Amino acid sequence: MNHPIGVIDSGVGGLTVVHELMRQLPKEKLIYIGDTLRCPYGPRPKKEVKKFTWEMVRFLLKKNIKMLIVACNTATAFALTELQENLDIPVLGVIQPGARSAIKATQTNHIGIIGTEGTIRSEAYPIALKSIKANISVSALACPLFVPMVEQGILSGEQAENVISDSLQTINKDDDMDTLILGCTHYPLIKETIQKVMGKDVTLISSSEETARETSTILDVHHLLNIEEKIPNHQFYATGNLNIFTKISQSIFKYENLGKLTIENVKI
Repeated sequence: MNHPIGVIDSGVGGLTVVHELMRQLPKEKLIYIGDTLRCPYGPRPKKEVKKFTWEMVRFLLKKNIKMLIVACNTATAFALTELQENLDIPVLGVIQPGARSAIKATQTNHIGIIGTEGTIRSEAYPIALKSIKANISVSALACPLFVPMVEQGILSGEQAENVISDSLQTINKDDDMDTLILGCTHYPLIKETIQKVMGKDVTLISSSEETARETSTILDVHHLLNIEEKIPNHQFYATGNLNIFTKISQSIFKYENLGKLTIENVKI
């Protein structure tokens, strides 16, 4: 089926998931909307996050999408179940795939999670991890400064390193923690600096690859895979200023031929 896959996020972070979807599913057209105007979602009340999430979803449903990916951990934590219960298309979040990847990676049975205030407050990751492996040890830390920094386009350098180092001081003291889940899709954009601060012995887990693999499986099971050979024309939308959104998009996708791409501003 040549209908597009819809992807939503609070801002630019979900582009890390989109990149992996493009790589693993090169025939699929993607329509992405990032709510850059109202980002970040992490400090917002659950009711507000759900309202904003549904506004993005309704925008994508008008595009006749065949599957929805919630590429925002906060929206996944607060709205995924409701979306799955009310939509007649497959809906996938990023928390369960990230939890599975972390379980595979850990050797010490101690996993750390960093995310927005909303994601950490929801305890969605500890619940997901313990549903897979009951005796797992979990340390969680909210990092509210990361998303605003990324949305400003500050992805590396002294300022980024200082913010990340200060934010991760507490969780970096857990000696036997060998795996850290980047529990926000913005965080892979600053992954190199996070790795530098945490040290080479800690494996960083992004849910992007696992989410793309699960998307492929779901499309296959539901007979929704696109079999057309033509190059897809991906559409990206942002609710706020396009300058930084476009800059980050170009930095992620510029070296690869992953289809045609248009970027537009939208009101929802």
